[in-house]
Amino acid sequence: MQAITVHDRDAGASGLTLGELPYPHAAENDVVVRVHAAGFTRGELSWPATWTDRAGRDRTPSVPGHELSGVVAELGYGTTGLTVGQRVFGLADWTRNGSLAEYTAVEARNLAPLPADVDHTVAAALPISGLTAWQGLFDHGRLTAGQTVLIHGAAGGVGSVAVQLAREVGARVIATGRSADRDTALGLGADVFVDLRADRLEDTGEVDVVFDVIGGEILDRSAALVRAGGTLVTIAAPPTVRPEDGRAVFFVVEPDRTTLTALVRRVRDGRLKPAVGEVRSLAEAPAAFAPGPPGRRGPGRTIIRVVPGGAA
Repeated sequence: MQAITVHDRDAGASGLTLGELPYPHAAENDVVVRVHAAGFTRGELSWPATWTDRAGRDRTPSVPGHELSGVVAELGYGTTGLTVGQRVFGLADWTRNGSLAEYTAVEARNLAPLPADVDHTVAAALPISGLTAWQGLFDHGRLTAGQTVLIHGAAGGVGSVAVQLAREVGARVIATGRSADRDTALGLGADVFVDLRADRLEDTGEVDVVFDVIGGEILDRSAALVRAGGTLVTIAAPPTVRPEDGRAVFFVVEPDRTTLTALVRRVRDGRLKPAVGEVRSLAEAPAAFAPGPPGRRGPGRTIIRVVPGGAA
């Protein structure tokens, strides 16, 4: 099968190549998915799990990409809940070969059924952004109706989903970003937009939840905005400044079939629109990984269409 692989940790995106790999083995409770569309995170080439397995052993050449949408091609021993030929989407394991390949082996529990009327390119943009937003807002932030949430990076992949989910639950949303993000954030349902370069973050007042994807100085300054009993949630780095009378949570997204099902239901109903940007071929994946000039990257997640055209 064809796959994108990396061999050299120091080479970065320039070390990505398209080549041939053996068809994957389906271990116990695995499924092999014929990948139709895949998502990736540009920073994953720096993650230790891209280069080593759970025991810390070198596993190169490794296949990057963790979001996928496709069709079940094979069931491993003991696998239940899915069937051959079923449309699915979800997250490939962090320490195993990923989704930038024609086929990949995934733990069945990391996948959810994909309705026939949701396109694979849309589904591939949903797992990391959707699960991160959901877990950050509700599992860790405990956001409820009537509360106020401050969402940093509101026009990005995670932030844009978080804005929509927070609005649906009945929260007041303060969104932040660059000036060019204002219309996008307000169009998603944010009540207020704060330009982090031109506006004073501290003028937003107290909030119940801060959901941060930026880190650094913005994360530190945000701690003071959390009212008593509130929560500062971040995916950027463990916070060094904590709310005076609240919680601070750093987390890494986890697969969850139930939440994936709830998210894709919202996509079908038109209540949630993942931010899909460019759609590129598998051969173009190395170029898509490469960082562009600051401020020149297009809106939305770049998705790799592994199966050309609109195949089901």
